[in-house]
Amino acid sequence: MRTIDQLSDELGGLAGRTVLVRSDLNVPLDGQEITDDGRVRASVPTITRLAREGARVVVCAHLGRPKGTPEAKYSLAPVATRLDELLDDDITVSFVEETVGDRATAAVQALADGDVLVLENLRFNPGETAKTDEERADFAQALAALADAFVSDGFGVVHRAQASVYDVPRLLPHAAGGLVVSEVEVMRALREDPRRPYAVILGGAKVSDKLGVIESLITVADRLLIGGGMVFTFLKAQGHEVGTSLLEEDQVDTVKGYLETAAERGVEIVLPTDVVVADAFSADAAHEVVPADAMPADRMGLDIGPDSEELFVGRLADAQTIFWNGPMGAFEMEPFAGGTRAVAQALVDRTSEGALTVVGGGDSAAAVRDFGHTDDDFSHISTGGGASLEYLEGKDLPGLSVLED
Repeated sequence: MRTIDQLSDELGGLAGRTVLVRSDLNVPLDGQEITDDGRVRASVPTITRLAREGARVVVCAHLGRPKGTPEAKYSLAPVATRLDELLDDDITVSFVEETVGDRATAAVQALADGDVLVLENLRFNPGETAKTDEERADFAQALAALADAFVSDGFGVVHRAQASVYDVPRLLPHAAGGLVVSEVEVMRALREDPRRPYAVILGGAKVSDKLGVIESLITVADRLLIGGGMVFTFLKAQGHEVGTSLLEEDQVDTVKGYLETAAERGVEIVLPTDVVVADAFSADAAHEVVPADAMPADRMGLDIGPDSEELFVGRLADAQTIFWNGPMGAFEMEPFAGGTRAVAQALVDRTSEGALTVVGGGDSAAAVRDFGHTDDDFSHISTGGGASLEYLEGKDLPGLSVLED
């Protein structure tokens, strides 16, 4: 991938150049309040660097899933405000309530060297997420017309063939931003040459969301620790009752195959020995700890139990490389947060001992921040849950392959 240094050399410097930066600013909001600004913080270094080199920085990003038309609740205005707070005081940040069009063009033309402009949500335009190159072409060309060069710095979207991710860099001199470069370096270390023992922790709701990564990591990892809602399909595959827990019945045979493959390859699959069950999906629900192989038929599992916490922490104690994607339970509700909290602390402890610890974005990243941990407590917190999983699966990521040109 071409770097910003190489792009600068190609253009004879960036001062006075308008650089369109595709950032990932898809943050969770409570009304107009950002509840986790991790992705905004991650965008700061590349934006700062470009501004310091005298570029006129135009930031584009998406927020939420609008259907190709403006929706006030998905406006990037509060994100632009937070970016302004995080950037140095001498960097001017403005926002325009349009992505392409006369107002956007005028706002770009009004920039001085070193200024930053945030465009409105890309997905307010149907061309951003259209399925074919032809459908995206007009929007991509309108975006490209705003700038002299393009920098891809949104790792969380590089697995999408979307206009701002895939089509625009085909129209402009382009480079990978610092965030994308660092994410790829970490993911490559996980996939190609991990220090051992290598432990992977997978959680979240569904096995089907992680089929590819499980199949891939069985050939690389030494241990797979399974928690979250997906664990109940594993327990069912072993013949256990799982009550009213999340269950993908159509994946039971697939999971049986994974268990057999792991046994053949000498890869340890670590499943919980006890489970916190409740009679409803509620923080106020009556709950208790039961053995994982003796779940009541009328209860749902919402977290791994205390014995499982000790088991998981113990199986991480000597790991030199750890990748974690997906919570161990419904961590948003305190009665069911113990497993996720224990895993987070185990990674913090291993980081202090020199292990490579990677939190794979998404709910895992949100959880560790909810628990009061900082990014520095881990080797790396990825900004792209889906992108990181697809990279580890070995898939071609359009937003990365286009940067290799």
